[in-house]
Amino acid sequence: MDSTTEIKTNPVRKPDWLRVKLPIGEEYRKVREIVGDHKLHTICQSGNCPNMGECWGAGTATFMILGNVCTRSCGFCNVATGRPEAVDPFEPLRVAKSVKLMGVKHCVITSVDRDDLEDGGSAIWVETIQKIREYSPTTTLETLIPDFQGKWENLQRMIDVRPEVISHNLETVRRLTKQVRIQAKYDRSLEVLKRISAAGISAKSGIMLGLGETRDEVVESMQDLRKSDVSILTLGQYLQPTKEHLDVVEFIHPDIFKEYKSIGMELGFRYVESGPLVRSSYHAEKHLL
Repeated sequence: MDSTTEIKTNPVRKPDWLRVKLPIGEEYRKVREIVGDHKLHTICQSGNCPNMGECWGAGTATFMILGNVCTRSCGFCNVATGRPEAVDPFEPLRVAKSVKLMGVKHCVITSVDRDDLEDGGSAIWVETIQKIREYSPTTTLETLIPDFQGKWENLQRMIDVRPEVISHNLETVRRLTKQVRIQAKYDRSLEVLKRISAAGISAKSGIMLGLGETRDEVVESMQDLRKSDVSILTLGQYLQPTKEHLDVVEFIHPDIFKEYKSIGMELGFRYVESGPLVRSSYHAEKHLL
């Protein structure tokens, strides 16, 4: 498959190992009510995460800030694309109050891409982190950030506020980047991660499998991430959100995910979370030093 090949194929039947339990339980209902009452967005909902029932049932969620409309149109992502609404200056406070109300010990925050803003939304990012620390000073933080279009002053704001983990997903191998992440650049993402790790902060990244990548390409991307001193890696199965998104080329067997985990540990990653249902924030509390 060359770089111009469309990532489209006939539908592949979903295997048994991708079945998930329906969201149930008192803790799940509690988190859902808090998210709704405080008018918050979560990537759990917007991204149709298969682990939402498990995570919400455990009283945890990944908050998504800066609205729920993204300025980018990645072929894998279920978050709506379009013109976002104006930045909500009260959002950081609502998130912080919710984190305290939920008693979250480790909080994961992500955002839509806000390429329409000069600062890429970094000011709201910083304020959200500061408010959470004000209301819940013992809560640890992981931030899953965009590339800020390579505007390094915006990334530096995130580095300066020093969350315990800063994550930025590579998402796919070099050859498929233009099709999977239309407005992103493979090497720019590596530079983002390199700058994070150079600042002494734990750098984390993730790759989706099943889009047509080869084993050698996956290993090459893992090696590239290690060259940027990324210490935490997640590997999961791509699942097509709707028929309008990229097709699944292959469902990767759990044994292959185990093999990639072994390879990752041999390459020197401190932690590798690898499995069909793994997503960026899955078991994120385990990724702290």
